[in-house]
Amino acid sequence: MAAQKINEALEHIAKAEKYLKTGFLKWKPDYDSAATEYGKAAVAFKNAKQFDQAREACLREAEAHENNKALFHAAKAYEQAGMMLKEMQRLPEAVQLIEKASMMYLENGTPDTAAIALERAGKLIENVSPEKAVQLYQQAASVFENEERLRQALEMLGKASRLLVRGRRLDEAALSLQKEKSIYKEIENYPTCYKKTIAQVLVHLHRNDYVAAERCVRESYSIPGFNGSEDCAALEQLLEGYDQQDQDQVSEVCNLPLFKYMDNDYAKLGLTLVVPGGGIKKKSPNAAQDKARGPAAAGSHADEEEDEYSGGLC
Repeated sequence: MAAQKINEALEHIAKAEKYLKTGFLKWKPDYDSAATEYGKAAVAFKNAKQFDQAREACLREAEAHENNKALFHAAKAYEQAGMMLKEMQRLPEAVQLIEKASMMYLENGTPDTAAIALERAGKLIENVSPEKAVQLYQQAASVFENEERLRQALEMLGKASRLLVRGRRLDEAALSLQKEKSIYKEIENYPTCYKKTIAQVLVHLHRNDYVAAERCVRESYSIPGFNGSEDCAALEQLLEGYDQQDQDQVSEVCNLPLFKYMDNDYAKLGLTLVVPGGGIKKKSPNAAQDKARGPAAAGSHADEEEDEYSGGLC
């Protein structure tokens, strides 16, 4: 079966090369027909699991389309070549070709297809190079935003923000979340703005920037419905606990369903949040003195309290 498909592919390549030849009566290569034959060869090689040969056929198809000024079809062929590289686990090279395809889609005037290609490239490289994936998702978001497809832009920004948090690139994550929140506010999706505020506060506190976290909550009072919401109350309680170095209060807030059922990357920020100074609660003065003077002193202090009421209340 594989041998049959390989022979079929080679026949298509031979036809393609024939279409590209010129002669006395044929002055111009037939790029369109050659591209079609290279495309058929690529499919046959792919079916035979000869991915490197399929990639080469796709590249030749793309070149023929480019010579024919058919940019959209050339971009499709480059994208297919990238997918063949994916099959060979050559992911950085695959992403390079898909990026090239996305640029050609933009040049051709099909930005939506360009953004979808960038998202596809981001998914491919996410586990290998999160930094590159962030860049690709942000590019896709920018293309969608320019086309006023804000919901798709938000989806891409959300992916970028989560990857930035996962990679502990918290300064960039804070900016990315602010961008998300601004667009959600623009499309009047206020409940999601509240959730983004929680994510922002957690990021700022992990950056040890209490001032930025407090400012973030203060600025959110301008969002309709935020003041008086459970999100607002929880954040005020969180900031109070953090400011007073009360680890118990901070942990209690971060274990609320409001925090625990956020996207996993943000939920983890809540569960790992530690207040400055390690969260050691301040002892009462009596307790501190008793500890310094030893168990006997603590016992005598307890006796004094008992003696105070030993004669009754009257």
